[in-house]
Amino acid sequence: MIQTEKRLYTDEEIQQLNKKYKPLTIHERVAELYNDFDEAEIMLTSSFASTSAFLLHLFSEVNKKQKVYFIDTGYHFPETLDYKTKLTQLYGLNVASISALKDEYEFTVQDETYRKNPEFCCSINKVKPLDLIKKKYNVWVSGLMEWQSDHRATLDIFEMRGEILKFYPLLDISKEERDLYIKEHTLPFHPLVAKGYNSIGCKHCTVPGEDRSGRWNNSPKTECGLHL
Repeated sequence: MIQTEKRLYTDEEIQQLNKKYKPLTIHERVAELYNDFDEAEIMLTSSFASTSAFLLHLFSEVNKKQKVYFIDTGYHFPETLDYKTKLTQLYGLNVASISALKDEYEFTVQDETYRKNPEFCCSINKVKPLDLIKKKYNVWVSGLMEWQSDHRATLDIFEMRGEILKFYPLLDISKEERDLYIKEHTLPFHPLVAKGYNSIGCKHCTVPGEDRSGRWNNSPKTECGLHL
């Protein structure tokens, strides 16, 4: 892959983007992204969790060629891997899996780092692998929504995070609007949603719960670190 020229965006440029995209529908936002940025600049990630079909369906309608990065931590539920296969086939997605170095992942297995220090485990198996990919792009698209957590409620549709511009096209979509979109387009839920899992991460750190309450249960941790 040809590495795009890296650029940083000024506060004024980001304000203009937010002003431009705020009144657009979510479909218009994704379509407009390709008018403002080249496909080679855009990094799209998906965890293929609970309702990931929402954002992926949207992108499949606008640009099926867009590469979708899935971080394979080695600790996913089998249902998550099955869901990834199902959505990839259903929407004709261009999915690429990335993961930690073998030795580093195996250390977390033997050490059971996910039990003793989930922050460090996420750093090794999620944050570090994506950091290596992130350097090649200028815009990172993610399906975060502001009602999901206190941290996410503070975000804007566009914002600089380190040296990459984050784009959250679904940010101001309410839970009701999300559910209506899912119903209207008959989008498949992750199979564990029916068992009470409403936010789904790695199997050692996820239990049934409302919204993100089932993640890192009995821990003050609410984010894996990717979006902080």
